Amino acid sequence: MNPLLVSSTEASTGKTAVALALARHAADEGESVGYMKPKGTRLQSAVGKTLDQDPMLAREILGLDEQMHEMEPIVYSPTFVQEAVRGREDLDALHESVTDNYERIARNKDAVVVEGAGEYRTGGIIDLTDPDLADLLDARVLLIANYDEPSDLDDVLAAADAFGERLGGVLFNGVSDDEFDELTEDVIPFLAERDVTVYGAIPQVQELSGVTVGELADELGADVLTSDAPTDAYVERFLVGAMGRDAALSGFRRAREAAVITGGDRSDIQTAALGAPGIRCLLLTGGHRPSGAVVGRAEEAGKPILLVQGDTRTTIDRAESVIRSGRTRDPETVERMGELLADAVDLGALPSIGD
Repeated sequence: MNPLLVSSTEASTGKTAVALALARHAADEGESVGYMKPKGTRLQSAVGKTLDQDPMLAREILGLDEQMHEMEPIVYSPTFVQEAVRGREDLDALHESVTDNYERIARNKDAVVVEGAGEYRTGGIIDLTDPDLADLLDARVLLIANYDEPSDLDDVLAAADAFGERLGGVLFNGVSDDEFDELTEDVIPFLAERDVTVYGAIPQVQELSGVTVGELADELGADVLTSDAPTDAYVERFLVGAMGRDAALSGFRRAREAAVITGGDRSDIQTAALGAPGIRCLLLTGGHRPSGAVVGRAEEAGKPILLVQGDTRTTIDRAESVIRSGRTRDPETVERMGELLADAVDLGALPSIGD
């Protein structure tokens, strides 16, 4: 049995949702399926306390008994990387840990899905990039990629070259309506000429590409200052209001499904953001409450104001982490991804996870 390694060209491609949806599909077909994520990169602290919920979600969805340290034997924290650079990590022992845990997970299983790290090159410090992992476990590879513009193909081709013959093909995820024709008419034929198989493209759907304002507030521990503005709008990106009002207004007017992060004392930026149709909420930093006039205007516009105590830089990092995580870490999202896969892709053409 060869495992299927689900890798990605970059972070936030929906790799987790795809990997678990494929595993769930195989389980529904009567196969006994295992799951492993050898390198954990979703961290709570530099010393390596993991926030990686993916193995725990796999346990829930697939009914697995393995423990976190078996499914995720390496916590790839900054401290771990630093120790590896200093020569204080035994690379042979790390590789042996991965193979031993894989063999334990694969025992009595018909199939195993192995999830790569945030992107395929992660792990080079310990000679355990996703291509290295594919060689170590004798895995076939499904590469997940986003597509926004032709230059994104540089990463796809670089990954294809790195995986070589182990690459089954590429699956594009989260493709907008505006890019579908270009992908079909230009990109797929171009990649075919380079001997890179494309299995299909999953369309962008809002419930998988962002989080609601309410979810964002919960994740950040923010106070919601507007009592009447609904919090069910989706946020897919952030804009930082650190410039003058006129420049900010020009940028805000071009934004879609965005939250504006700015200081609580920047009433000019706040007012400009509330007037832009694509702005879904304000995220104010520093614990400074806005004026009553700004709150009133937000209520009228139906755009919530979230207030956090942290500084702008910390808030940006935390908010971006929430957006990158999206909603891929719950059973409902995996089920929705399974539906999208069935509609958009010939599942029989994908690399089998059971042979």
